[in-house]
Formats: sequence, C-alpha cells, structure tokens
Amino acid sequence: MGTKNKKASSRLKIKMRIRKIVKGTPERPRLSVFRSNKQIYAQLIDDENGKTLVSASSREKGVADDKVNKIDQAAKVGALIAEKAKAAGIESVVFDRNGYLYHGRVKNLAEAARKGGLKF
Repeated sequence: MGTKNKKASSRLKIKMRIRKIVKGTPERPRLSVFRSNKQIYAQLIDDENGKTLVSASSREKGVADDKVNKIDQAAKVGALIAEKAKAAGIESVVFDRNGYLYHGRVKNLAEAARKGGLKF
C-alpha cells in the first residue's frame, strides 16, 4: 500500500469515528471543513434533511482576490462563513474537522468563525 493511500484511508477512519458522534440539525448545523492543497472550503450542513445551508470557500471573490498565505486565507473563509451564517439566522454550530488535525488552517478557520460570532 502506498503512502498516499495509507494517509487518505487513515483520515477517512478518523472522519467516520467523528461522524458517528457529530450530527447537524436545522437549528444547529454541522460546520464541515475540507482542505485541499491549495484551497479550503467550509459548509454548514443540516444532516436531518441532507441539505447544505451555507457555504464559503477560498475561491470566492472576496477571498481569492487577496494574495495571502494559506493560513490567512483560512481565517478569511472562517470569517466569511460566520458572516453568511448570521445572515441566514444561524448562531450555533457543531464543528466537524473532517478527519484533519485541529491545527494550522483548520484551527485558524475555526477561530475566525468564533470571532465572527458562531458558537461551538
């Protein structure tokens, strides 16, 4: 088994372990984070109805225009998702780190979302 597959499969194991516990509801959706090598994405998901309520990514106009490093980019996405959530009337969420370590970009996104007014 290659290193890449081993790394991906171990992340998926961690993800499934987290997802057994973390569930999103319409009142308290799940804030799911996905990071690729270049971009970072966040979405608020209602698992009961299987719907994405709000999403934000580093590819959107307000974020992609600024040439900053990936950690600052993640913080901007966190602030953007908090802003969009407030506009949709969502104040508290459950955080789903999606199998990633709570460190670096994932941590910055979460902290910026907290500063933006989301409670989790």
